[in-house]
Amino acid sequence: MSAAPYGPDNAPGSALSGAEPGGSAQPGSPTSPSRSRLRWEIAIVLGLSLGASAVYSVVSIIARLTAEVALSDQSATINGSQSTREWLDFTYQFLAIAISLFPVALVLYLLWQPDRTPFRMLGVDFTEPRRDLLRGGALLLIIGIPGLGLYLAGRALGFTVAVVPSPLDTFWWTIPILVFSALRSALVEEVIVVGYLFTRLRELGWNAWTIIVSAALLRGSYHLYQGIGPFFGNALMGVVFGWCYLRWGRVMPLVVAHWVLDILSFVGYPLAVLWWPALLIPTS
Repeated sequence: MSAAPYGPDNAPGSALSGAEPGGSAQPGSPTSPSRSRLRWEIAIVLGLSLGASAVYSVVSIIARLTAEVALSDQSATINGSQSTREWLDFTYQFLAIAISLFPVALVLYLLWQPDRTPFRMLGVDFTEPRRDLLRGGALLLIIGIPGLGLYLAGRALGFTVAVVPSPLDTFWWTIPILVFSALRSALVEEVIVVGYLFTRLRELGWNAWTIIVSAALLRGSYHLYQGIGPFFGNALMGVVFGWCYLRWGRVMPLVVAHWVLDILSFVGYPLAVLWWPALLIPTS
């Protein structure tokens, strides 16, 4: 953002049911890691990825709320320039995106089973392109419009900082790198927070709604650097996405929706700033 109907644990096709598409090992089975090892694994994965982002975001919101400047007059820059020299700026941004995808590779490796790949297990593949696109489009409408309304309301009410986007005309490669950045966000958040975390927490014996709510709160927490409004907006997005994953057993529709949503945010938001500067730009 950056980011929940069968519902019951044993619903047909549920990603948390005994015969779910994910096919994860049951706790105590010969192929299942011990509970202690699973807890350490989850802590390490989150510590190397979005858990670390959540910690920094919590510190950031505390700093913002205790600053002398009002929250509505503060700003957060996304996809900002990394250097005044063009080739260095591109190199830094490209490397940052590429390197941040390694935690995604890590969780896919950790979930790999001798008889089933994690791509099939989590539904991160191209076996159902039409259905994934339709479901992703539906999620985009369900999440995108209310999300924009919540952001604008947060700006108007003063509990959301102004998000400062990257200018679109800086270099010829600016828009492609923003699209790549959007794909990075979609893969990191949906594969780790939904696919991986749901699988591992199920193996620890957590019930469906505890997993959904916990993952949603994590999603909201690493957006706290943008203010209070984005926390609630992304947490709600996490509930919807988690519920949908339980029903569909596929991460790909979530990736599609998240990717397009971030493309619209990264590329469309600078245009919105030009149209409504008084609402979107901080006053000081």
